[in-house]
Amino acid sequence: MSLTRDDVRRIALLARIEVSDAEVERTRDQLNGILGFVEQLQAVDTTGVAPMSHAVDVVQRLREDRVTETDRHADFQRIAPETEAGLYLVPKVIE
Repeated sequence: MSLTRDDVRRIALLARIEVSDAEVERTRDQLNGILGFVEQLQAVDTTGVAPMSHAVDVVQRLREDRVTETDRHADFQRIAPETEAGLYLVPKVIE
């Protein structure tokens, strides 16, 4: 696939970038190079290759799931303006 000068102008318009007439030819060559590389990648036979989420086999170290903070609920209830049955009471906001 080879892009024309009009294709480059259309792509620039859609991307909302300004490409001057002097830059169109250089941009066309660069885009054609990228598309050529994509065609090379698509030509590679990947039959039997398992999909992977990362190029390197990454294993995440997990820590033990345990509580690390003390329960301070009673302390916070004690300093709250109003509480009832373990809940915080707040002023009514919606009539």
